[in-house]
Amino acid sequence: MTLEACYAAMGADYSDVLSRLRSERLIQKFVLKFLDDKSFELLSSSLESGSYEEAFRASHTIKGMCQNLSFTTLMHSSSELTEALRNGPTPEVPSLFEKVSADYEMTVSAIRAYQSELGA
Repeated sequence: MTLEACYAAMGADYSDVLSRLRSERLIQKFVLKFLDDKSFELLSSSLESGSYEEAFRASHTIKGMCQNLSFTTLMHSSSELTEALRNGPTPEVPSLFEKVSADYEMTVSAIRAYQSELGA
C-alpha cells in the first residue's frame, strides 16, 4: 500500500497534504505518529465520565491534527463534535461521538495497514 492509497482508504486528501508538507517522507512521519496520540482515548474517557471541557479539548486536538494532515473524513466528524461540545454538551453528542469513533477506526486501520506493509 502506498501512502496515497492509505489516504484514499481513510477518506483523506493526499494531494492537499502533499501541497502543504511537500515531502512524502515528512507526511509519512506524521501519519505514523498519529497512532501514538492519546487524544481519542482521552475523548472517550472524558465523555464517559462527563468531563465535557476535557472532551472538548480532546475533540479539538483531533480536529486540528486532522486538518494538518488532511484526514478529511475524521476532520469533519471531529469538527462537528467539537462544536457540539464547545458550550457544554448538546443532545447530538452521543451520535456525533459514534461517527467520530467509526471515522477514527477507519483512519487508524488504514494507517496500520500502511505501517504493516512498511514493516515498521
